[in-house]
Amino acid sequence: MHPSIRIDVPEALAASHSKYGGASGRAWIAALPRLAADFLNRWTLRLDGPGRHGMASLVLPVTRADGTPAALKLQPVSEEHATEPIGLRAWDGDGAVRLLDHDPDTGTMLLERLDATRPLSSVTDDTTAMRILAELLVRLVAVPAPEGLRRLADIAAAMLDQVPHAVAALGDPADRRLVRTCASAVAELIGEPGDRLLHWDLHYDNILAGRREPWLAIDPKPLAGDPGFDLWPALDSRWEELVATGDVTRALLRRFDLLTEALGLDRQRAAGWTLGRVLQNALWDIEDGETALEPAQVTVATTLLRHRAR
Repeated sequence: MHPSIRIDVPEALAASHSKYGGASGRAWIAALPRLAADFLNRWTLRLDGPGRHGMASLVLPVTRADGTPAALKLQPVSEEHATEPIGLRAWDGDGAVRLLDHDPDTGTMLLERLDATRPLSSVTDDTTAMRILAELLVRLVAVPAPEGLRRLADIAAAMLDQVPHAVAALGDPADRRLVRTCASAVAELIGEPGDRLLHWDLHYDNILAGRREPWLAIDPKPLAGDPGFDLWPALDSRWEELVATGDVTRALLRRFDLLTEALGLDRQRAAGWTLGRVLQNALWDIEDGETALEPAQVTVATTLLRHRAR
C-alpha cells in the first residue's frame, strides 16, 4: 500500500460483513484498505473526502487525473453485485448513475460523483418525492433487460419451491395463510414474468441528487422482469410516515396509484407482483430465523389484496 494513502474501514461495515459473510466477509474487510489503495493508484485517483458505506460496499469520493469528481465503489464479487455494471451500462446514465470504469475480477467500480448528502429522502413532501421516484422508474424500466441478468421467472419459481418449508416455520395461522396467498398470486403471474430492466431496490435512499440531472438512481440489483415487481421498495419508503398519517391504507394506496399510473401498469398485475415481493421478503426473514411476518409486510399485502381489483 502506498504509505501516503490511509483507508479507514467503518466499524459498521466490518460488522455487517462479519455477520453475513463469516470468514470470507472478514477476509474481504481485512483486504479492503489495500484494495482501495491499489485502485486509487491504478486509476490515478485522489481521495477527496470521507467515504460512506451501506451493508456491503464502501464508496470513496475521489478526483480523477483530469479533475473530474468521481466515486470509487468497493464491494465483494457476488451474485448480487455482479450484475450491477451490466445494468448501469444498459442505462448509460439515463436515470441512473453513470459507470466510468469497472474491474470484474474484484467488482470495483468507478462511478460519477453524486451528492451523497442529498438523498431523495431529504425531500420532505412525500407526494413530491414519490413523483420523482416514479419518473425515474419509468425511465429505468423502459430499457429492455440485457443478457447476463438474473430473471424474475427463475426467482419466482425458486420462491414457490421454498413456500412449503417456509410456511411450516411460521407460528401464526394467519401468517401461514398470507404466505400461501402471496404464493398463489405469484403462481398466477409466473408464466408472464416480463423482460424489462428492473432496479429491484429503488427506494428514497437509493436516489441521490446529481450534477447533470436533479436526481439519479444508485445501487441497483439489476433483474429482468415485470415492472410491477419493482414497486415494493417505493411503497415501503419512510414507512413510519405512512403510519403517522393515521390512515396507512389510504396513504399506501395513494402511493400505489401514483406509481401504477406513472408506469401505465395494470393494477391487478402490479398488486400481484408486489405480493411476490412480500413473499420474497418473508422467505428471506424466515431463512434468517424469523417465525412471524413483519407487520409492515402484512399491511402492504392485506391492503393490496383488499383493493387490487378496485
